[in-house]
Amino acid sequence: MAELIQPVKGMNDVLADQAPWWDRLEAVAHELFASYGYRRVRLPVLERTELFSRSIGELTDIVSKEMFTFDDHGDSLTLRPEGTAGLVRAALCNGLLHNQQQKLWLSGPMFRREKPQKGRYRQFHQMSVEALGFPDAEIDAELIALSARLWRELGLKSTKLELNTIGTAESRQKYKQVLVEHFSRHRELLDDDSLRRLDRNPLRILDSKNPQLRELIDAAPLLSDYLDAESRAHFERVRALLGDVGVGYVLNPRLVRGLDYYSRTVFEWVTDRLGAQSAICSGGRYDGLVAQLGGHDTPAVGWALGLERIVELMQAEGIGADEAPLDAQLVAVGEAERRFGFKLVEQLRERLPGVRVSVGTPSAGFKAQLRHADKNGARFALILGESELAAGKVSVKPLREDRPQQLMTVEECAELLRQTRAPA
Repeated sequence: MAELIQPVKGMNDVLADQAPWWDRLEAVAHELFASYGYRRVRLPVLERTELFSRSIGELTDIVSKEMFTFDDHGDSLTLRPEGTAGLVRAALCNGLLHNQQQKLWLSGPMFRREKPQKGRYRQFHQMSVEALGFPDAEIDAELIALSARLWRELGLKSTKLELNTIGTAESRQKYKQVLVEHFSRHRELLDDDSLRRLDRNPLRILDSKNPQLRELIDAAPLLSDYLDAESRAHFERVRALLGDVGVGYVLNPRLVRGLDYYSRTVFEWVTDRLGAQSAICSGGRYDGLVAQLGGHDTPAVGWALGLERIVELMQAEGIGADEAPLDAQLVAVGEAERRFGFKLVEQLRERLPGVRVSVGTPSAGFKAQLRHADKNGARFALILGESELAAGKVSVKPLREDRPQQLMTVEECAELLRQTRAPA
């Protein structure tokens, strides 16, 4: 026997018993995004490395440690670690931002060379919703309200919104100088990553996961004390709009986000049901990113959620995602009966679009086929023997109710399945 080929470290198989939760999340999200006027784009997973080093930031953990990058005949290429930079690149390259506003969303796999652990994989899946060309606070609030509505429609109860503003690049520059002074007075307490960030981007120190730095970070000055007036007014309007529609939040003055392209409004949805990995959705404004990637100054805002994290949370909260049952399964022994049965199930599919019917295991015996239909959860067994074949009909045996089987035409069988089928 040949040796099994094992999966790549950090890659995860989503099997059929888990897929219904994914299907439910995606179906609810897709319909909701459309109702808010967001249109889907599908983008490549492979981009030029420069796209991410220029957008995410050279000093971020993502760019410095976690990207899957390789050389392709002199071109440095990277499997995308997140979706926003690629979406902006696509919008610029396809002329979507010439005096236009765009409301777009995308979904697909992302890749980071992180330490695999529960809920975190090296290939993971994100949905992101992005609005480009909208400067006003209303779009920030709309996107946050959209995410809040998504949790409600999924039935999630444990989510909490953390909200902050990090101002403009100019106000952050003033704040960075104050941070450098604060952390420089305690250089001996900083780890290697923080020392590396100190002179180039001290805001990243606030993102440190090192528990030994928690007290020092908590003692740092607050960015809110250095905000420009326009950013402060923008943030107050976002807060007022969220209050108007009943979206609760907690102000978190230490929330800065892990990507360098953010400005002004930033937010995270967190939960206490998933252990230390509490963030399930993150986003904010990135007004400078389009210009940073070669376009004109363009206001923009968006968020991304991790599908694996949301599915895990749905299961942790006991939210079901039951598949609709199999409507019927064929039970036929004999070559002629099997051929007639194959034609029969195709006729049922033609007459009743969406019907869930299976040909089962035609090579097995009659009793084994019947047991298999029952095990598969089929509501009816479609039995074909010599007498049914001679009559050109099928015996329909209920498997979930105590009722006698009936001999039916294809039309009668289709009508029975239509009347009794479960909703999709």
